[in-house]
Order: sequence, then C-alpha cells, then structure tokens
Amino acid sequence: MDLRQLTPDLAVSPQIQPEDVPELARAGFKVLINNRPDNEVGGRESSAAMQRAAEAAGLAYHYIPFQPGQITPDMVDAFADATAPSAGPAVAYCRSGNRSAVLWGLTQAGLRPAQDILSTAAAAGYDLSGVAPLLGRTRG
Repeated sequence: MDLRQLTPDLAVSPQIQPEDVPELARAGFKVLINNRPDNEVGGRESSAAMQRAAEAAGLAYHYIPFQPGQITPDMVDAFADATAPSAGPAVAYCRSGNRSAVLWGLTQAGLRPAQDILSTAAAAGYDLSGVAPLLGRTRG
C-alpha cells in the first residue's frame, strides 16, 4: 500500500487489495472509501469484494465511484459525509489516489484557502491544479 496522508484523519492511496484491509484496521482506520468504478477493476477488487473485506475487518465502507471528468456535487457531499470527523480515520482510494484527493480538495473548498488545499495535495504527490478554480468556492 502507498498511503498518503492529507490530514491526520484522511489518507489516500492507489488501488488497495482486499488482503490490505485488515492491516488498515490494525493501523486504526475506521472508514474505507472506494472511488474506483467497478468497470476499471476485476472481480477481486470490485466494490462488492472490497465491501466484504471492509466489513470483515470492522471498517465502514463507502462506494463513491468517480469516473474521470464526471464529478458531481452529490459525490462531493457523499465524500464529506464519509470523512466527517465523527466517522473516524479514513482511507480513500482509486487507481492512483488522485480522484480521491480531488474529492477531498472539493470538500475543503470555502473552508480552507485554495492554496493550502493545493499545497497539501502536492505534498502528498497529487496535482489538483485542474480543479483549482473550484477550490475558492463554498460548498452547498
């Protein structure tokens, strides 16, 4: 696994495997967020397989599939709900982790300065400049 911390309670990662999930639980994560659409993966990494692994490890599971270039306000809201402080530490993943970082960045729009969002993502290896014009807006 290649976990990259965006905040103390949120890490993003490239694709994880079902056998990685118990390790995430042992590390203290409480939430697993899958941003990778099923049409991009095989059955071993499908949303159903990952949900079974998460539930077996005691993690809450959220499937918020993000097709490149097809983000919606509902996806941003769902990601914000899944990463609410009351949910506990979370890991979000997709193919590279970038789409998960984009969703996180959009949940922070209007709450943090856009430059802080961009620099936090960049420090984790993600370039959010493509959504920079949206980062200064408030959600809702």
